[in-house]
Amino acid sequence: MATLLLRALARSSLTRSRSRHLAYSPLLQSRTFAVPATVADEEVETIIFPREGPGISYGLNWALAGRGVIVKDKAYYNLKLPELEKLGARKKETSAGFTLYLRGNATEGNPDISKAQFGKLLKQVTSHISSVSSVFVQDGAICSSPKCDAKVRIISDSSSALLSLADILWKTPTRAVSHDSCPLTVYIASSISSKTGETLGLSSKPTSFAVADIDRSSLILCGTAFTDDKIAKNALSALAAPIITARGGLPLSARILVSGNSVLLLFAHEDTIKSSSELHKSLLSLDSGTVLSSHGVTPFFRTKDPGVPNVLKKPAAIIFASADSTGALPPISKLSPGQAAYHFLAGYQDGKFVPAYVTGLPLLDPLSTASALHSLLKDSEIPSFLINVNDGGKHINGLELLKLVESSLLSDPQTNEIVSDDPKVGQLKGKYKGFLAGRFEGLPEEFSF
Repeated sequence: MATLLLRALARSSLTRSRSRHLAYSPLLQSRTFAVPATVADEEVETIIFPREGPGISYGLNWALAGRGVIVKDKAYYNLKLPELEKLGARKKETSAGFTLYLRGNATEGNPDISKAQFGKLLKQVTSHISSVSSVFVQDGAICSSPKCDAKVRIISDSSSALLSLADILWKTPTRAVSHDSCPLTVYIASSISSKTGETLGLSSKPTSFAVADIDRSSLILCGTAFTDDKIAKNALSALAAPIITARGGLPLSARILVSGNSVLLLFAHEDTIKSSSELHKSLLSLDSGTVLSSHGVTPFFRTKDPGVPNVLKKPAAIIFASADSTGALPPISKLSPGQAAYHFLAGYQDGKFVPAYVTGLPLLDPLSTASALHSLLKDSEIPSFLINVNDGGKHINGLELLKLVESSLLSDPQTNEIVSDDPKVGQLKGKYKGFLAGRFEGLPEEFSF
């Protein structure tokens, strides 16, 4: 575009020069003009285009313009940590307690923020980022498998604000985001006016907050909200889930557990993970978020171990950790695919139900996820087990849980059947049925206690 413009200007200049030459030709006929070579060279040098260097990339500028950000001076792309530090980047302390507003999630009720409000906020944020002298851009991905990942582009007004998010994303090839059909975009406006939330009509009038719009595949972090890792991961997981599903992956609120040469998938409530510190050493990551596919399993976010492969092998077993203090559930029992889907959908935790074991933002519709998991378990023949983490009212410790998990890997695991004619079991089955029937319509017949 710029080259064509220069050529047009050159043609226009040449036309005007010829017109002047014809007008004054009688005066010029008796004169000879010579332009020194050095001067001609200098004139040619002044129109070499484009010129690119650190912070100057016309391709990147055009890409950012497509997202509403007009680069005022420089835009730095995918800088490494030493380069960011030279530009003033400093790691900020992790904070918590910021508000996340969400819209576009079909599994929730009324949205926290309207489409018009998000549009207004996005315009304010892109205008703000366009006003700063330096813009910082970082690309990455959620899910380490290139076959079913969700590409992410972060656009920030601050090199420091960029660090916390860039640290949790998987690396992705250069230009992978540009060639992706539906990338996610994260806008960080750390220095935007503290009255931005007030102008949006948000009831709490926050100075720092996050807003995610699943329909637009966008996340906005205002003020110091970028320091809240939990909010960022919850929002990014919810944004990425539809994309990952469309690419053949099944996003699940689970953790990857490694025992020897075996990989297991563990569904457990946050309280169980927190109270089982001995278990932490066997977990690939404390973060909940795993993608299960025909290729194997992958974590949502980057782990601290650089030696972790992009895709781990198919799980040797899937473990559902439920809590029941009444004794209706035995310490460990083997489940059929239909039972596994049923207990997964319930996520029973001693009187409370946590559908699909999701304690944060719903990734997808729980019933649809349970149905997909049921089909995958049948096709792959991966064994699944139910572990009761509550022994007579006392939560079992991490070592005990790990022992039960490892016992599932035995060629002939020592399990107990759920006694269907036990009155305690009957009462628990009634609780399951009452909750699931009231919450989800059209439960498949294969789903059973």
